[in-house]
Amino acid sequence: MEDNAASGGAGPLAGFTVGVTAARRADDLIALLRRRGAAVVHAPALRIVPLSDDGELLAATKELIATAPDMVVATTAIGFRGWIEAADGWGIGEDLLGRLRGAELLVRGPKVKGAVRAAGLVEAWSPESESLAEVLDRLLAQGVEGRRIALQLHGEPLPGFVEALRAAGAEVVGVPVYRWMPPEDLAPLDRLLDAVVAGTVDALTFTSAPAAASLLARAQQRSLQGAVLSALRSEVLAACVGPVTALPLQGHGVDTVQPDRFRLGPLVQLLCQELPARARVLPVAGHRLEIRGHAALVDGALRPVPPTGMALLRALARRPGWVVARPDLLRCLPGAGRDEHAVETAMARLRGALGTPHLIQTVVKRGYRLSLDPGAETKYGT
Repeated sequence: MEDNAASGGAGPLAGFTVGVTAARRADDLIALLRRRGAAVVHAPALRIVPLSDDGELLAATKELIATAPDMVVATTAIGFRGWIEAADGWGIGEDLLGRLRGAELLVRGPKVKGAVRAAGLVEAWSPESESLAEVLDRLLAQGVEGRRIALQLHGEPLPGFVEALRAAGAEVVGVPVYRWMPPEDLAPLDRLLDAVVAGTVDALTFTSAPAAASLLARAQQRSLQGAVLSALRSEVLAACVGPVTALPLQGHGVDTVQPDRFRLGPLVQLLCQELPARARVLPVAGHRLEIRGHAALVDGALRPVPPTGMALLRALARRPGWVVARPDLLRCLPGAGRDEHAVETAMARLRGALGTPHLIQTVVKRGYRLSLDPGAETKYGT
């Protein structure tokens, strides 16, 4: 797992911490997030295991060479390339390409289209939505009875897709090119799960359904699934690249957000809208105070705040303008024990981090309050 604080100016994601669960193209996603100011926690929830030595793939390939398919559905670029490379390694690559040239080739999106054309093939059709559901609708609309269809699987079975085709009279040959497996090193994933439960992560990103399922499975193994789901249903935003990716989370009652276009760029743009919209913004002592995950923005300037300081700031912001007693603040500090002096120490550090000490007023013998501007009291119930 990597932890990287935001640096430089206050970008749209400055002050927020985003967890990345992707194994593939994680570097691209992380770079996009950091460029917008986010702190990133990378913990691959799975790994891709090629099946170039697997008997299932060899058997399916030989079967298609022996009896040509009428149609071929290519679902992922990495999977299609892996299939061609594996066939080349077995010495039957040209035979496979010959069969594919004679079939109607449907591809799920532009990346797959690029892999198909790199192999010297030309696709017959590709859906604008990049959705397998649209591919299935097209197949069923044109009729598949008596047709032999090769389906390149993308790491997990597609039972609904396959069953619908078979129910419509098609013969479906599954081509399993690779599988998703749990990561070899579970420590980064465990640290990410702990961060979710502790509330130090503001959002989790998912780029595949197997990654979401793997994260939840690991949480269940550690008896943390209830706590993780509770966090995802409340404080932690679950951002998925598309609706299929979101299914394992939605099946557990987790609301998710997805961009209109199933790409990493739109996914990051969506986070840039959603996370700042969740931040608490208060008019305090003539300043604009915005409370984010691990930092505050004071008049738009990023002010990183230590964890104890953020705990105090959030406690004060829950009732802006009201006095919060020292014993109540002490209970917000992890591991502080019963020494109220810990509150004074943490408060001094918080004020220093904010750079504007008078944002927080000391109320002698009582506690502390945010110096909410006059006129804001009615809005915030004070």
